Amino acid sequence: MALGGGFFTSENKVLPGAYINFVSTKNIVNTFGERGTGVIGMKLDWFPDDTLVELTREKLINDCFTLFGCSYSDDELVGIRDFFRNGSKLYIYKLNSSQSKAASCKYCTAVRKGEKGNDIRIVIEDDLNGRKLVSTYIGKMLADSQSVSSAAELVGNSFVSWNREETLENTRGMNLTGGSSDSITGADIEKFLKKIESCHFNAVTIVSDNEEYVKPLVEFTKRMREEVGKKFQCVVFDQSGYNYEGVVNTRSWVMKNGKSDCDILFWLTGALAGCPVNKSLTNKLYDGEMSIEFDQYSQAVLDRDIKEGVFMFHKVGDEWRVLLDINSLTEFTEEKSEIFRDNQTIRVIDQIAEDIASIFADYYLGKVPNDLAGRNSLWCDIVKHHEKLMDMRAIEDFKEEDIVVEKGETKRSVVVYDLITPVNAMAQLYMKVTVE
Repeated sequence: MALGGGFFTSENKVLPGAYINFVSTKNIVNTFGERGTGVIGMKLDWFPDDTLVELTREKLINDCFTLFGCSYSDDELVGIRDFFRNGSKLYIYKLNSSQSKAASCKYCTAVRKGEKGNDIRIVIEDDLNGRKLVSTYIGKMLADSQSVSSAAELVGNSFVSWNREETLENTRGMNLTGGSSDSITGADIEKFLKKIESCHFNAVTIVSDNEEYVKPLVEFTKRMREEVGKKFQCVVFDQSGYNYEGVVNTRSWVMKNGKSDCDILFWLTGALAGCPVNKSLTNKLYDGEMSIEFDQYSQAVLDRDIKEGVFMFHKVGDEWRVLLDINSLTEFTEEKSEIFRDNQTIRVIDQIAEDIASIFADYYLGKVPNDLAGRNSLWCDIVKHHEKLMDMRAIEDFKEEDIVVEKGETKRSVVVYDLITPVNAMAQLYMKVTVE
């Protein structure tokens, strides 16, 4: 039996023996964040209170009845279905929780606040076993049915909590009453912003044109982008004066069929969130379900609105398409030139910021020495990341020497200098034809 053995960190062992380390080959860092996640805060009727609910299209189809109190095809969900035309994951939050009230009757109380609770109807009748059959309906849809000998045996369901002390008496239908879906408060907005602070997403909106609600969202966006390092854009309707690359402002259409004009924010949030880093929304078709009649403006008016940083649509034949994929930045400086108003540019630089931060946190922070070899390793990973962006045609003309990694002012700090040239989609064609 050998006297010595095990792992070694340096060649300083005293006892004879075999000291063997097992290590894996160095894998290429493959941190490349996926896009497609959006956040929507909105006024809702039947929905969990004070809860940020994560939805995919599949979850929406499977759980829409318990979450929203309606079927997937219901007109109430047209905006959310519009989001999933382009977005892949949605965090949704009910903003009007604090002022709303839950419906009730003597037998039960709705588990959620909102007017839809008034559509809940309790039917009690004798069953074949001499017991009471207690059924819960939402409108005409049967949600739950239980055979019990007394109210004490009733089990709560997804729609009501029971008063188990009541004596059950037959009724052909007792509606719950008193449910209300009241307005949004500033406190509701504040809770919403706190809820989403720890989430990762690409675009966020509050479905409203009320500046009282929108302004805190814009301030939140600026703080998260500039102080926390979370990169996303917020989408607003018919606002002005924000002049910021993180804010996309849209307007100029009229919704039909009783929908709010700002309901277009559903589709646009999904489109911005789901747009790949190497693509643009310029000329993208509005492919949603809503019946929309956009205002048709002259070229002079469209040119003015583009200069004012408005995300516009225009009519091409019988279709409505995005005019130009821009944000609300209108005042340009040496640090932020005109290229920063293009959302494709913002997607590229946001992707780089978040990916490099993830690479550093996952593979280097507290793990790799800040020496020449460690900094060279970080340099290699950033170069490989950028080469992937160039392969995707998100950036162009990238060279290894465009990345410089140096030791910072302290022993623990590293400074990276980066030079990129984002690729933008074609938007204008200037053609000169010579005729002989």
